[in-house]
Amino acid sequence: MAREELIRLTGNGNGNCNNDDCPNVYRTASGSFVVQGDVSDAFNAPAGEGLVEIPEATLREAFRALGW
Repeated sequence: MAREELIRLTGNGNGNCNNDDCPNVYRTASGSFVVQGDVSDAFNAPAGEGLVEIPEATLREAFRALGW
């Protein structure tokens, strides 16, 4: 899946977020979510899965974008 196929819900494109190096939440065409954030080592995820850590403010911004 290419980034262009995703709907970006967070980040205004200013500052470091424009360099794709900050937490972000994206929505896919099927309605699922892709989360970009710092890799977390809170526990070992099952094979084929990964853990990322994003700030609460990023999730709140995504919820606002969705009207939740």
